[in-house]
Amino acid sequence: MLWHAYAPWLPVLGVATVAALMAMLAKRVSRAVVLRVARFSPLLDVIVRECDRAASLLFPLVALQAVWQGAPDDLQSIDGVRHLTGLLLIATVTWLIVSAVRGIAEGVIKLHPVDALDNLQARRIHTQTRVLSRIAMGGVLVAGISFALMTFPGARQLGASLLASAGVAGLVAGIAARSVFGNLIAGLQIALSQPFRIDDVLIIEGEWGRVEEITGTYVVLRIWDERRLIIPLQWFVEHPFQNWTRSSAELLGTVFLSVDYTLPLEPLRVEARRVCEASPDWDKRVCIVQVTDATERSMQLRVLVSSASSSQNFDLRCAVREALIAFIQREHPESLPRLRADTSSPDGSTPTRAAVA
Repeated sequence: MLWHAYAPWLPVLGVATVAALMAMLAKRVSRAVVLRVARFSPLLDVIVRECDRAASLLFPLVALQAVWQGAPDDLQSIDGVRHLTGLLLIATVTWLIVSAVRGIAEGVIKLHPVDALDNLQARRIHTQTRVLSRIAMGGVLVAGISFALMTFPGARQLGASLLASAGVAGLVAGIAARSVFGNLIAGLQIALSQPFRIDDVLIIEGEWGRVEEITGTYVVLRIWDERRLIIPLQWFVEHPFQNWTRSSAELLGTVFLSVDYTLPLEPLRVEARRVCEASPDWDKRVCIVQVTDATERSMQLRVLVSSASSSQNFDLRCAVREALIAFIQREHPESLPRLRADTSSPDGSTPTRAAVA
C-alpha cells in the first residue's frame, strides 16, 4: 500500500534530480563568469565571495520549488514538501542578502585601510559602514523570520489578532524593549553624526582607551592596560565624554614640576627644547616652559609639548619629565623643592633661617 501511494513520486523525483543538477551546473558556470568580471572590482569580488555559499544552495532550491509547483496537487504529501522547500528558500534568500550586506561592508572597509598615516576619513567610513551594516543585517533577519512565520496559517491568525490589539501590544512592546530601541536609535545617531569613530581615543569615566569595536548595541573600548570597557550605545547620547581624536590626532600634553625659586628658567627651557628635538615623538609644533603657579614654598612649572597622536604624546611627556628632573638634580640640586621655616630663640633674639631640602 505504501509503495502504491508514493509510486507517482518517481517521475517527479526524476525531474527534480535533473533540475537540481542543471541548477548546480548553472551555478558553477555563473560563478566562473561573475568571478572573472569581479576581478576588476575589489568591492564586487568581496561581495561575490561572501555570497558564494548561499548562492550554492539557492540555485537548486529554486529549481526544486519550480518542480514541486508543477507537480500534481493530488500528489501524496506535496503540500508539506512545497512548504518545507519554501521555508528553506526563504532562509537561503535571507542568508544571501545578509551575506551581500556583509560583503558590501567588508569591501568598503577594504577600500579604506586605517593603517595610513592620516586615517581620519578611513576611520569615519569604517564606523558608518560597521554600524549601518549591522543594523541592516538585523533588519533582514527580522524580515526573513517574519516571512517564514507567515507561511504558517496559525502564525497568520496570530498576526491578525495582534494587529487588532496593536495599541496595547505596541505600548507593552515599547515599554519592554525601550532599551533595545534606544540603543538602535543611538546607533543610527552615532553612525550619521559620528561623535566618535573606530580607533578614536576616548576618556570615559576616567578611563583612557581606543574604540575597538562598535556593535548594534554597545561599544568596546580597549583600555591602555589591555582591559575592555563595554558601554551601551545609549550612554553616549545621554552623557558627555572626551574624544581626543575627533577632528585630528594631534595633541598637546603637559608636564608639571614643582621647583625652588632659585632655579634659573632659561637653562631649563634650553634643556626641554633639546629633549623634544631629540625625541621622535615630538611633532615640532609646541615646546614651551612657563611658570603657572607660585606658592609660599615653591613655584610650579608647566612644560607644554605637542605630538601627532595621544600615545606619542604620553611617551614624550614621560621622557621630558624624566630628563628635566635629571637635569635639575645634576645641574641645580640646590633648586629642588625646599621647606623653609623661621625660628626664634627663646629670649627673643634675632631669628635664624633654616631651609630643609
